Amino acid sequence: MSLPNLLPATTAFVQRAPRMLIGGDWVEAADGQTMALHNPATGEVLCVVPRATPEDVDRAVLAARRTFDDSAWTRTRPRERQNLLWKLADLMQRDAELLAQLECLNNGKSAAVAQAMDVQLAIDFLRYMAGWATKIEGSTVDVSAPLMPNEQFHSFIRREAVGVVGAIVAWNFPLLLACWKLGPALATGCTVVLKPADETPLTALKLAELVLEAGYPEGVFNVVTGTGITAGSALTHNPLVDKLTFTGSTAVGKQIGKIAMDSMTRVTLELGGKSPTIVMADADLPSAAAGAASAIFFNQGQVCCAGSRLYVQRKHFDNVVADIAGIANAMKLGNGLDPSVEMGPLISARQQERVYGYIEKGRESGATIACGGEQFGPGFFVKPTVIVDVDQQHSLVQEEIFGPVLVAIPFDDEADALRLANDSPYGLGASIWSNDLAAVHRMIPRIKSGSVWVNCHSALDPALPFGGYKMSGVGREMGYAAIEHYTELKSVLIKL
Repeated sequence: MSLPNLLPATTAFVQRAPRMLIGGDWVEAADGQTMALHNPATGEVLCVVPRATPEDVDRAVLAARRTFDDSAWTRTRPRERQNLLWKLADLMQRDAELLAQLECLNNGKSAAVAQAMDVQLAIDFLRYMAGWATKIEGSTVDVSAPLMPNEQFHSFIRREAVGVVGAIVAWNFPLLLACWKLGPALATGCTVVLKPADETPLTALKLAELVLEAGYPEGVFNVVTGTGITAGSALTHNPLVDKLTFTGSTAVGKQIGKIAMDSMTRVTLELGGKSPTIVMADADLPSAAAGAASAIFFNQGQVCCAGSRLYVQRKHFDNVVADIAGIANAMKLGNGLDPSVEMGPLISARQQERVYGYIEKGRESGATIACGGEQFGPGFFVKPTVIVDVDQQHSLVQEEIFGPVLVAIPFDDEADALRLANDSPYGLGASIWSNDLAAVHRMIPRIKSGSVWVNCHSALDPALPFGGYKMSGVGREMGYAAIEHYTELKSVLIKL
């Protein structure tokens, strides 16, 4: 591999063909099989990693189980768990450029953006979660116990670590999503088996190195690389896993949820979205157009809460669409190692074909391509695209495309905007662009989504829970809600 602007440490990490971490050991797959990773900007093979077997996954889960049940890890004090998370965050800060370059090579996104956003957000989140380690509380209860009216009791409620966590993450934000799972798990005292996405395991493997360097005991964090159909399925079905947490497509999430219910495994699912961006007539229109463009084109549109549906009050519709098209046409596409590049490639040839297929569906149905609508290579590029003259029930509007494709539709009034925004099987995020606070506050409770942003889009903070209504998932990431999802409540009643 000979690429410009790479740190020697980045090149060395990729060239040594990283292995899996199971119980503190760096291992190959049990049967020696590997799988190739590709650079989305060139289509070339980047390196190979182990293709885990069900046996490998079972060994990783057993290592996590033993560490949770039999080691000193579960007896660590809150302050120790806090300090270990701070140490891990500090090591990530030290290696931020390396992590960003690995994300760029493996995912295709801009290395500069990855360092400023993906890596920094992951660091900030771990530091936020470190604080929760010392603030997990139970409570005392003055009970009545009516069946024993003459007795005295002491009663309290404990919050305890849920146990072994099986975590499966998507390929669009590989490091950040891994930390969203790892942070609350480590803060509460759980152990983790992480299965990164088939396409993007490199930053997860580097993160595993940093976890060991930070001083975590062997078996606390394990990483198995491989396919979802083999390794992911084995992790989902393993009876020693106490909690499953998944970020990815709604279709896969529904399968995992059904499997979890069969064994009553605790589960959180952060799934797909088709988020509306609503531009009211009183909005600052240039800011709204720039915000709407960022909402869909950031990370090549490969964002679960991307603003992929644009609704603009009718009298400003043409102007706002023209402004967004102008922004799209001016964007520089290319290799994310070039700091001047504004949009990189999609993750794979399959995803490129899928996204372009939706654009072709639009053409075939008579929709108008306001800009973009083309694909090119080498690499897996699709130009930022805006489509108009589309019916609300078209698959372009109702289905998650997961690419840089914006569908724009005009609306007449507030009620019409709400009707269109809620006409979706998803409910992950939504944004309102308006300076009329009375209207904004009327609309917020009526929008069926887990997050509503006003005059911004996809603005995340570690303190704010993130997750969806409807087909966008179950449970929440971030905030204290994450701590609740990684713990169990135990009621204790003592007769005095």
